[in-house]
Amino acid sequence: MYYTYVIQNEAKEFYIGYTANLEKRLADHNAGSNQSTKNHKWELVYYEAYLSEKYARKREQTLKKNRRMSAFFMKRVKESLSY
Repeated sequence: MYYTYVIQNEAKEFYIGYTANLEKRLADHNAGSNQSTKNHKWELVYYEAYLSEKYARKREQTLKKNRRMSAFFMKRVKESLSY
C-alpha cells in the first residue's frame, strides 16, 4: 500500500508527500531527516491510500503543482481540522 499524506506543524504549516510507510515517514519528518520539514514537530492530518506507488506519487505531484486543485484540497483539509 502507498499513501499520499498531509502533515501539519506547530506553526500550522502543511507539507504534502507520499510514502509506503506512514509511521516511519512521520518519524523521519520529526527527526529532521527531510530538509523541507526539519526543526518542526509534525502531525499527520490527512492521508489517501493507493495500491500503486505510481498513483500515490501522481496524486502528490498533482496536489503540489495544480494551484486550483491544491487550493480546493487544502481548504477541505483545513476545514476538517477546525472543530
